[in-house]
Amino acid sequence: MIPDSIDISSGVSSNLSALIESRVSDPDAPQPVTLASVRTYLAALLPTLDDTEKLHHFDIDESLLDELDALIEEYGEDVLAIDFADNSASEALSQVIDTLMNDENRENPPTLGTVRDALASGFSAKLVGDGVFEEDDDDSLLAETEALIQRYGEDALAEQFLRYE
Repeated sequence: MIPDSIDISSGVSSNLSALIESRVSDPDAPQPVTLASVRTYLAALLPTLDDTEKLHHFDIDESLLDELDALIEEYGEDVLAIDFADNSASEALSQVIDTLMNDENRENPPTLGTVRDALASGFSAKLVGDGVFEEDDDDSLLAETEALIQRYGEDALAEQFLRYE
């Protein structure tokens, strides 16, 4: 029996996921981008602290380094970093995708391109008007969809990016 697949990116903080995403999409980053190369990059950005300073210093970058070290210990340093970048949609975009998926008039499952076209046509304003989510939530939906399209293509099924919380 084959075990269910586990999305390893779901256990990665949003800050580390964003850092990994920025390294993977950086054309000047050494390829392939591994956990070790992300760690080297992050460590080079951090100031050197002596032992006394480390006791009284809390920095999000230090905790990212700790998180990276834990991932390297568990999965190895040569694992591709992209596997740890979160590829799920925000809660608001997941709501848009879910609404499009449940549209009885739709013949085919929505793709990322379909979601982009719906958002560009004012679909999010309709959802705000229907009270599905707040107006503030729809500000970045089109940009988020474009970022997913850039990474996965406009023909990728939108359902695979749903975030279930």
